[in-house]
Amino acid sequence: MLRNNDRLARLSALGFSLAELVLAVFAWIAFDAGGARLQLTTSVEWIPQFGVNFALGVDGIALVMIALIAFLVPVVIGASWEEKLPEGRTLGGFLSLILVMETFMVGVFAATDVFLFYVFFEAMLIPAYFLIGRFGGPRRTYAAMKFFLYSLLGGLIMLASVIGVYVTSADVLGKGTFEWAKLVEISKDLSPTAQFWLFLGFFVAFAIKAPLVPLHTWLPDSAAEAPVGVGVLLVGVLDKVGTFGFLRYGLSLFPEASKQLAPLVLVLAVIGILYGAFLAFGQSDMKRFVAFTSIAHFGFIALGIFAFSSQSISGSVLYMVNHGISTGMLFLVVGMVMARGGSRKFSDYGGMAKLTPVLGGLFLVAGLSSLALPGTNSFVSEFLVLVGSFPNEPVFTIIASVGMVLAALYVLRAYQQVMQGPVRGTALVGLAGGPGSATDPESETFKSKIADLSRRELIVLAPLVALVIGLGVYPKPVLDVITPSVTATMTEAGVTDPVVSQEGNK
Repeated sequence: MLRNNDRLARLSALGFSLAELVLAVFAWIAFDAGGARLQLTTSVEWIPQFGVNFALGVDGIALVMIALIAFLVPVVIGASWEEKLPEGRTLGGFLSLILVMETFMVGVFAATDVFLFYVFFEAMLIPAYFLIGRFGGPRRTYAAMKFFLYSLLGGLIMLASVIGVYVTSADVLGKGTFEWAKLVEISKDLSPTAQFWLFLGFFVAFAIKAPLVPLHTWLPDSAAEAPVGVGVLLVGVLDKVGTFGFLRYGLSLFPEASKQLAPLVLVLAVIGILYGAFLAFGQSDMKRFVAFTSIAHFGFIALGIFAFSSQSISGSVLYMVNHGISTGMLFLVVGMVMARGGSRKFSDYGGMAKLTPVLGGLFLVAGLSSLALPGTNSFVSEFLVLVGSFPNEPVFTIIASVGMVLAALYVLRAYQQVMQGPVRGTALVGLAGGPGSATDPESETFKSKIADLSRRELIVLAPLVALVIGLGVYPKPVLDVITPSVTATMTEAGVTDPVVSQEGNK
């Protein structure tokens, strides 16, 4: 009886997630942006024979990502409060896996031991695989297996580089280590060839997770078949591990290889921006639409990282946070539309804003944030990426700017299809009572079948709206935490800021 107590499962999961949010708030308060690079550290011997420690700590970049996780998980649990699960699946099992997934994601960002990072990196696959494969849509088995195989392949290639890092550190230090801080100190002592091959192993794993084109194909399938709340975590947080990995492990541990392979990453980033935008524009499936918008946005993040300026990298980190907020909100709003219409197809909807004006308004807010309208959170980060990238990479920046125009096209087209025009589509007309029923949006039939947002749904979306507007108007608190870590990363990578250099010459 206790196993099937859905109310207890909901309250317990929400309680644990809120406790995690409180801890994240305390960590944010305790963090000194002007202090040491790694703070709130702890380290316990785990496998001393191989120099492996259970070592945790955060810099500004990791802290903002952990805060994003802690914020999104209670939102996801609230959105999943009345989740309709496949037959034979329990809500308790579903919410438990979400909490396990949260634990491993926090571990990935907090790990300061490379081997521990790898363990958390691979462990994330387990709850994500079961959340997609057991609780997802009709093609959930295919999507879960594809996600698992792509991620496992990247992880195994990265394992070879993790072992290589240990061996090369032994050559330099006389004793192998996985401690990130020590590996940063000896990074410049590695030969260019060693750096190249070690970086390549990490790069493949991070490019799959990010995902960069052409290693992206797992994301549209996984996002389309995953439950809405799980999709929020997939596109909002889990794929940020890839871009975080580029910053923490690529640029800091292998600076010369990062600069050597930067042109390749920039080409893939720009291709991703345009490719993701065109595919999003042509989508008929709303959940796949959100996934392809994410691929386009991740192109901007990768561009900012490998343009090697403080503005562009700060913009990329801020974009990682803002993308989780805006795309997470867009995914939730799409899920609320689907819950009312019972279909993922754009063609099954039309004129829904007449029936659900509040849902229509919040759909528009999420869309405007996704296309980076000035005044919304995404605009600040996208602007910093483009302004910071232009001095070093003007050609790539100009091409990437086309993605801003395309984003306006695919977002506004999606909003128009679902929310504007006459009430139409099989999803809405069918709910009104089938063929021959009245389709007047003022009829009682429509009003009784298609309700606007409930109080619970408003509570779920309200914090996201607050951050969309708040960070759009005043992003300084987040940038103040990010900037010192970005400066340290650039120093470790051995790159200088072109804007600072020009000012210094005046």
